[in-house]
Amino acid sequence: MNRTAFYFVMTDPNQPLAKGSTKLLNAWAFYDWANSVYNLVISSTVFPIFYGALTLVKDENGKVVDDTVRFLGTDFNNDTLISYVTAAAFLVVSFLSPFLSGIADYVGNKKVFLKFFCYLGAISCIGLYWFDLEHLWFGLLCYFTALIGFWSSLVFYNSYLPDIAFSEQQDAISAKGYSLGYIGSVLLLLICLAMILKFDTFGFEDESTPTRLSFVLTGLWWIGFSQYTYYHLPKGNKKQTLTKNVLFNGFKELMQIWKKIKANVPLKRYLGAFFVYSMAVQTIMLIATYFGIEELDWGETNSTTGLIVSILLIQIVAILGAFLTSKCSARFGNIGTLIALNFIWIGICIFAYTIVTPMEFYFTAAFVGLVMGGIQSLSRSTYSKLLPENAVDTTSYFSFYDVSEKIGIVIGMLSYGYIAQVTGSIRYSIIFLGLFFLIGMLLLLRVRKVEFKDNLV
Repeated sequence: MNRTAFYFVMTDPNQPLAKGSTKLLNAWAFYDWANSVYNLVISSTVFPIFYGALTLVKDENGKVVDDTVRFLGTDFNNDTLISYVTAAAFLVVSFLSPFLSGIADYVGNKKVFLKFFCYLGAISCIGLYWFDLEHLWFGLLCYFTALIGFWSSLVFYNSYLPDIAFSEQQDAISAKGYSLGYIGSVLLLLICLAMILKFDTFGFEDESTPTRLSFVLTGLWWIGFSQYTYYHLPKGNKKQTLTKNVLFNGFKELMQIWKKIKANVPLKRYLGAFFVYSMAVQTIMLIATYFGIEELDWGETNSTTGLIVSILLIQIVAILGAFLTSKCSARFGNIGTLIALNFIWIGICIFAYTIVTPMEFYFTAAFVGLVMGGIQSLSRSTYSKLLPENAVDTTSYFSFYDVSEKIGIVIGMLSYGYIAQVTGSIRYSIIFLGLFFLIGMLLLLRVRKVEFKDNLV
């Protein structure tokens, strides 16, 4: 049958979109442009800086004298509080993902679910405008639901890929989505940065209002640009009724996959190693800005500018890191390269414990970007190579991979928060996370003891 015969639900009665059509593919990829602003503005830059400024008390020299936040009648270290909220949100996502995967696979109108979580996340971002210490519960609730909205929407967004693109198109359009997301998020961040640093030019009295407006812009950007995606995406490719069996299908598939993984020695050993070192990678990415706020002596340097520049540096260098890592894996093998990356991460953690100046932070950020982009891309491709040949349930295998990653983030954030609370310093948390890389490296050495196909060793 000719591929043009594969029509989906029409966005316009006179303009049906065929699977693989350029307009449909571009509409799907454009959701990355819409939603990636959450990851950069809320997770990595503006919100962490705002949260630190709101919850820290500093003396006239800029030194932190009090980092205690009172919430629900209990005093928390400010980093501990936000890490616990983040961990709780990821825990919810971990339990939601199997439910959502089952729904995405079996229910026809999954566009409704994509919209719901998109709007939940975006409206929560807008709600952060009213984040203050007097109504801390509301601000943390918005942060909590924004994270859930973002990560849950990705379940339905990613599940569209095999529906809208043929196998030979999927790599290219997925890469295009990533590129659009990077460009769009950086563009909005630069707009927000201009408003914050030049607040008087825009008619604001101080940095607070434009910072809060950045959260509003993030939500509006996410909602607004996603409309192009919704206009062209089909409802879904199946029409099965949402039943109890469908709802719990994701959990059943995870159990079946776990049985298969236990019988696959190299895959089982690799997944254990990934689980350990991934929790450290993701936790460091989530706490990097908070570390820069509390532990550095910025002197006369504008800390807001410095921190945002460092995050941009990480993102840019990460692209180079992913490219170089792919070259190294081709020459030295996937597992050998991953072992080397974990060793470099250990060095970064040790060095990060000692840094006090912005220049040292920039230097560290460059190395973080270099190995962050590499270890994330190579981890996923290594997992893919270890899957059984001709496996038909690859979606379920990767669902297990994603859930493992999210649970790892929960453990990493809880560990970081607890150590910060007990010791009063993030530096000790960084050293502790270095132990995860050491354990991950040792577990990867065990993976090398089994036979492999291709150049995995």
